[in-house]
Amino acid sequence: MIQTGQEIVYQRTFTAEDIELFARVSGDEGMHHVAPDALGRIMVHGLLTATLPTKIGGDMNYIARDINFVFERPVYAGDTVTCIVTLTQVEPADGMTRVIAEFVCRNQNDKAVLTGTTHGIVRA
Repeated sequence: MIQTGQEIVYQRTFTAEDIELFARVSGDEGMHHVAPDALGRIMVHGLLTATLPTKIGGDMNYIARDINFVFERPVYAGDTVTCIVTLTQVEPADGMTRVIAEFVCRNQNDKAVLTGTTHGIVRA
């Protein structure tokens, strides 16, 4: 059962293969996603990074009505990102539960890479 104040955590390390597959599926083949930069890094797609909070939502059977993403800094292949979703409001309604949440995703250096908010429902 979900409740206001609950925190849910998910962590993932992104690989070059993840980036390649996402580029193929999304069609986003910007050079920064397919070729290493001057430091030899390949940048993870912002929306691939955004799969962390949406994975948590999927685990809850959450149906988003609105999601606001703020891309704070880039993520690169090999980075490990931890996402914490905090349920800031949980309200029972007719046949569903209304949910408002905020999230922060941090890299292995504890730097925020993605933040945001969302509201939606969980069906009963």
